[in-house]
Amino acid sequence: MTSAASLPDAVRAAAPLPDVVPVNDLGRHIAPLRPCLQEAAGQVIASGHFVLGPQVRAFEAAFADYCGVAEVVGVANGTDALELALRALGVAGGDKVLMVANAGMYGATAALACGAAPCYVDVDAATATMSPLHLEQRLRRGGDRPAAIVVTHLYGRLADMPRLLDVARAYGVPVVEDCAQAHGARGEDGRRAGSYGDAACFSFYPTKNLGALGDGGAVATNDPALAGRVRRLRQYGWSSKYRNELGGGRNSRLDELQAAFLRVMLPLLDGWNARRRGIAQAYSRGIVHPEIQVPAIDGPGHVAHLYVVRCARRAELQAHLARCGVASEVHYPLADTQQAVLAHAGPMPALPATEALCGSVLSLPCFPELDDAEVAKVIEACNAW
Repeated sequence: MTSAASLPDAVRAAAPLPDVVPVNDLGRHIAPLRPCLQEAAGQVIASGHFVLGPQVRAFEAAFADYCGVAEVVGVANGTDALELALRALGVAGGDKVLMVANAGMYGATAALACGAAPCYVDVDAATATMSPLHLEQRLRRGGDRPAAIVVTHLYGRLADMPRLLDVARAYGVPVVEDCAQAHGARGEDGRRAGSYGDAACFSFYPTKNLGALGDGGAVATNDPALAGRVRRLRQYGWSSKYRNELGGGRNSRLDELQAAFLRVMLPLLDGWNARRRGIAQAYSRGIVHPEIQVPAIDGPGHVAHLYVVRCARRAELQAHLARCGVASEVHYPLADTQQAVLAHAGPMPALPATEALCGSVLSLPCFPELDDAEVAKVIEACNAW
């Protein structure tokens, strides 16, 4: 649930009612699974294998099968997954990596860790994901060819991968999918998020559609050589124990215990996604306030990791919702191009659609255990504004 300190002044001044509908509630999410998770933890403890053991290998195989890819490599978290995927593709100091600027700066963090420069492409105003048209325009301008493109499936919506891949392939640039918010999303061709790019990166942070009880991440790919490089990079760059032959390595291993928990949860993911989608569709049908723009929830291509509306008077709406006992959050308030850490990088491109989104987006409660009465309360609060 959003803390009071994280809200705008207008919202902090409002005294929220008891029984607030939270944006997310991990306690409710995990409670039904406690017996199974406790059993899984007991199995790991009894096994004596705690790092890169049978649970990690079993989860990697199961998740690869789920995503429809040849290989999955578990790593410590989603940001490491992005960094190690870029490194495995050869991204290094002085390179440029194209990405969007409205996705929390995780891709930029990974690029900077490789010594590369994040460069930005505007988004499609309707979907909030990378615009194939703007990508093509950016690549057509010439100059240094970027070393990679990071495509983020934002809020649970699959980006337009067929068109984006057509553009990237035409210019010979590899594509990394950022799937941290899109576990299980399917394209019109039936393929899942993570099966399109040269590499794909997942986070298993607890709030994700498939979340562990701590940090975790993975890189998915159909390229065995790339998977092999990621495996070496996640463990110091070793080719064999104590033999370091690949620069840029680190200690970034998916924990054996988290892998066991994820194996319990993976079979439930599609059902959770269906409930998320149902909640989102109810919101999009029920919220009819003329100043609140609701998203289109278009079937299995959107797994509703977040339900994000747009409103020009966001702070006022957020204050009203708090008074009505409805929590909300902003994902994300600052474009990368406005972040202080990139101030040294010189002039940033104008990104009109991105900047408009950062000034207007608001996330409403959306998680599988949200009940129908709470959904109705959120809709009523929005329409009563």
